[in-house]
Amino acid sequence: MLLDLSLDEINEYVVSLGWPKFRGKQLFDAILNGKQLAKVTNLPEKLKKDVEKDEPNFEITKKLVAKDGTTKYVFKMKDGNLVESVLMKYVYGLTLCVSTQVGCRMGCKFCASTLNGLVRNLSAGEILQQVVLANRDQNGSLKKRAITNIVLMGMGEPFDNYDEVTKFLKLVTNKDGFNISQRNITISTCGIEPMIYKLADDGFSVNLTISLHATSDEKRKKIMPIANAFSIEKILKACNYYFEKTGRRIGFEYTLIEGENDSFQEADKLANLLKGMPCHVNVISLNPVKERSLKGTDQKKAYAFVKHLNEKGISATKRRTMGDDVGGACGQLRSSLLEGS
Repeated sequence: MLLDLSLDEINEYVVSLGWPKFRGKQLFDAILNGKQLAKVTNLPEKLKKDVEKDEPNFEITKKLVAKDGTTKYVFKMKDGNLVESVLMKYVYGLTLCVSTQVGCRMGCKFCASTLNGLVRNLSAGEILQQVVLANRDQNGSLKKRAITNIVLMGMGEPFDNYDEVTKFLKLVTNKDGFNISQRNITISTCGIEPMIYKLADDGFSVNLTISLHATSDEKRKKIMPIANAFSIEKILKACNYYFEKTGRRIGFEYTLIEGENDSFQEADKLANLLKGMPCHVNVISLNPVKERSLKGTDQKKAYAFVKHLNEKGISATKRRTMGDDVGGACGQLRSSLLEGS
């Protein structure tokens, strides 16, 4: 797919087809502006025919706007698979939460994305296309983009698709493309420890967020099967390594589940785990997933949990729930949404 390629690679591609190099830049600009090649007037029809098989392969099939302005996009690909991304509006700009896989195989008990398992990985270009189409929908362009921040926190586990995710990072940060700073990109992982080291060693310095959600391996194993492979101790050691290499403060996601991890005793344990680490905790109210029996902690208790962490010297905030009325809140994205639903 053309979106899998950098400008230099597209230039090489069009030259290999017998076209002059400048046509590569025209083609590159067109696809990053989200234009259908059939409607691009400055490209020869023969060139458009030559690259037709490599044209970006999906479009927005559904757009849902929540009461708070959060927008959920549903994208349908040529193979019939669906992926979702969520656009959130903040005072500093527009943040797009993108998916990296169709489904997920991590099996976290509070997440809808994993209900049907992993269907397939997305390519770097397919991850990028979510940015392209959302940017276009928000009246942005390549020269004046609307999207200011990206979080890889949608469907899928980014580190389970490491090669394509890091290729996407190179594409979306490239000065010829959207030129989004790594400071404005966040990867969220359930904690695949070796990939944290690899991300640092490969020279990336994006923001890193760990889905923690428990203070002991025993409790974590009940809701996150990945805990059977990687202990909290190993994950925190990898996080310290990432901070030392990048200088990026680590983020921790902590979803409150009623009666499981929401007591002040658990807050104390969490504070002890993270004491001295340059980090911030995002406390999340469990968002409803109809197939799951877990219940979320009420708002009053959630804010009390955050206050207790703050009093223990841990930087923590309660994450504002956004887009829950359109299934766009944390943990609600799924690949089984049907056209007519």
